[in-house]
Amino acid sequence: MSVGHYHALCQKYRGRAVEIRTHDGICHRGIIQRVSNNRVFIQPFGRNRNLGGFGYGYGYGYGFGGFGYGLALGAIAGLVLLPFFFW
Repeated sequence: MSVGHYHALCQKYRGRAVEIRTHDGICHRGIIQRVSNNRVFIQPFGRNRNLGGFGYGYGYGYGFGGFGYGLALGAIAGLVLLPFFFW
């Protein structure tokens, strides 16, 4: 699928819990916080979850403005909505 397709999906599901699988097989689970022209920013679930402020990387990691971490839209192989009760 095209980058434009995943950009539209990520915009549509912003604020929702998703599972994003990249072409290299890595699975990312979290809430979509923001979508730019070439990246989607997700707030991860689990131990490394940081709800804002400064996190890993002193402002460049999970906690940068509460946006989570960015994934390249071109690296997305699949996007699945997760049920709300998951987290």
